[in-house]
Amino acid sequence: MRLDPVALRAATPGMRHARHFNAAGAALPSDAVFGTVIAHLRLEARIGGYEAAEAARERHEEVYALAARLVGGAAEDIALTESATVAWHAAMDAISFRPGDRILAAASSYVSSAIHLFRLRETQGVIVEVLPCAPDGTVDLDALEKALRSPARLVTIAHVPTSSGLVEPVAEVAALTNAAGVPLLLDAVQSLGQLPLDLGALGVDLAVGTGRKFLRGPRGTGLLYASPRIRELLRPPHPDVRGAVWSSADGYEVTDCARRFETWETAHALRLGLGTALREALDLGVSEIASYTSGLASSLRTALASVRGVSLTDPGASGGAIVTFVVNGERPVDTVRRLRAAGVHVTSVPDHHGQWDLGRRGLESVVRASVHVYNDESDISALTSALGTSVSMPAFIRPGSRADVIVVGAGVHGSATTWNLARQGASVVQLEQFADGHTEGSSHGHLRMIRRAYPNPIWDELVDRAYLAWSELSEAAGTTLLTTTGGLYARPAADGTPGLRGPAVEAVDAARAAQLFPGLRLGDGFTAVYDPAAGVLDAAATMRSLRELSLAAGAERRTGVRVLGWETDGDGVAVRTEDGVLRAHRLVIAAGPWTGTLVPSLHGLLRVVRIVNIHVGASDVSRVSAPRLGPFSIEIPGVGLLYGLPAFGGAALKIGLDHGPDDDPRRPQTPVTAAEAAELLVHARRFLPAADGDVVDSVSCRYTMAPRNRFAVGALPDTPQVLVAAACSGHGFKFGPAIGAALADLALGKERPDLGFLAPAELGGPNAAGPALDGPALGGPALGEPALDGPALDGPALGGSA
Repeated sequence: MRLDPVALRAATPGMRHARHFNAAGAALPSDAVFGTVIAHLRLEARIGGYEAAEAARERHEEVYALAARLVGGAAEDIALTESATVAWHAAMDAISFRPGDRILAAASSYVSSAIHLFRLRETQGVIVEVLPCAPDGTVDLDALEKALRSPARLVTIAHVPTSSGLVEPVAEVAALTNAAGVPLLLDAVQSLGQLPLDLGALGVDLAVGTGRKFLRGPRGTGLLYASPRIRELLRPPHPDVRGAVWSSADGYEVTDCARRFETWETAHALRLGLGTALREALDLGVSEIASYTSGLASSLRTALASVRGVSLTDPGASGGAIVTFVVNGERPVDTVRRLRAAGVHVTSVPDHHGQWDLGRRGLESVVRASVHVYNDESDISALTSALGTSVSMPAFIRPGSRADVIVVGAGVHGSATTWNLARQGASVVQLEQFADGHTEGSSHGHLRMIRRAYPNPIWDELVDRAYLAWSELSEAAGTTLLTTTGGLYARPAADGTPGLRGPAVEAVDAARAAQLFPGLRLGDGFTAVYDPAAGVLDAAATMRSLRELSLAAGAERRTGVRVLGWETDGDGVAVRTEDGVLRAHRLVIAAGPWTGTLVPSLHGLLRVVRIVNIHVGASDVSRVSAPRLGPFSIEIPGVGLLYGLPAFGGAALKIGLDHGPDDDPRRPQTPVTAAEAAELLVHARRFLPAADGDVVDSVSCRYTMAPRNRFAVGALPDTPQVLVAAACSGHGFKFGPAIGAALADLALGKERPDLGFLAPAELGGPNAAGPALDGPALGGPALGEPALDGPALDGPALGGSA
């Protein structure tokens, strides 16, 4: 298989949300790995754990063979474990250490390994000797050769440490240990899937590894390699039915293979996911992976070296996919926090995770960035750009000073407002109570719907502005965020009320609808409108782009900061947070489900509801993809409005209903239940015959609903220095860039009379009980954009999805 970073990136859901540089911690799994795990869990739920294990028995056995191919051994040499640490303990506990036994350990050893060695020193009386390093940071081979002249029980070394990009000379070390007849235990945690390994050819006796790092497997998976010769010498101290046979009334026999180190109970879904990850790595070729990632890491080192205030900390023998650095005058943990706020995910490694390495080099901590096949040069540019935005960012605005604007909330409206303010030169601080990528609100997920069709012409100008704003944002981001597919919005033919209307929108019967979207089966009882301008929005790329553009324009973003309240401060505003008080000339509240808490005058008018979506597989994905299917909604008598999006960009077809029970945003979001998924699957089977697969994913979100399913955008009547974007009633995402531009205008003192119909003062006004702004009796949610991944609608009178 040719290594195609573009395709690999597209098949990695996590890359839609952030720039991920943490493969050395836990790499992003592919769609296939994730799907394997979920599919087996669903099978267990359907037929039972034992029965599912039996059904997957051959695939489970194949995992051993795949792991053996990866490391250069036989399936009998492999034990599957819950982690590399579990594998390490299984191997070490099987060695009969005696007082005075010498264990030679490289300075690259991992923290858990070192701690275990210290414990063996306390309990078994072993002698732990840390091998010196050569000038390039690798283990000093001359010192190792001299140390092996005296009897030693074990040599252990990490192929690649956790604390740098160092690559140890494993072949040379193995040659020395083999010559001395001393077993070698290799920590291959950071090298499995990153660097080629042939343990059998090298003569390595024991090796441990994990699935979650460069193999891109699930967390909770690991492996132990034990060569045939070492297995003859080791007996596990706690044999289990998995690796031993109760052969007589008073005896047992241990199996010859490495499974003697396993226990019977395991997470079968995770191990099957590991198998998928192993197969993907082998199909790509580890040599090809190593070539690509080492080249990209070299580019990253070069780019970092050009950033003012950044110092690389990798030893001379560094290579591979890991790069470490520090920012002068900034703690690595603060660098990590700042980059994360920019949508760039790295991590920090403290000296207590590598005392023999970092401690020896006088480094208290480093920032670690690690690349994989789903990364590319654009990620490097994003990282270096974020590093250069503000190396010495203050914790908060200086006492006594004011920002121009504080924006509360980092959903689509808050983020679009922040970007529009920053690019106009305003000093803006954006506050978000959760980490980026959270799933508590309504801006998460992969896709949304956009359409021109609306029931009430009052929306037409804002819809026009929305399409223009998406074009502008796409150009600024350098990526396509809106893909036009056309959309169908159906209602019962007997309804008789006006439906959606708009430029080029045409009414169609069921037969014509079937010609337009063969993947949708309406039946003669429905009529519909076709909107040729409707399409799919890449919501994940939108959120990431807004975050990066805001930072590039000079905005200050603060995640994990909860706003406690605000009060007027002269003609400005003082905002109280858990970390202190901020002041600004203007405040924009775009807090989604938490708006009622921050704006008491709106609290009684807003209702937060739970919305669920499912993604359904298809044996022929083309039949539920554009052009055979686009965004759609169907008003189902006695049920409500069903909406959906086609399979797109690696995501399976998605459907949901635009209504749900009341929800409390103070409580964590809960997963979609089996009953909720089953209800939606019934509708998929009825209207989407090609969606013949299982539920492959599900997601829940929160809509903030208001009277007449409308918005509240603009200044609060009694405090004009405070503006809100609230209660988007399930159809606000499509307007995100346009509303952000409008709020920025209003915050900077510009008039926007076109938004008068959405003024907060009108939300609870005398017309609150009047007809929905989307048009009379449409039979669906009043406005129309799904708060989550899918389109929510247009109001209880609409019948068309967001």
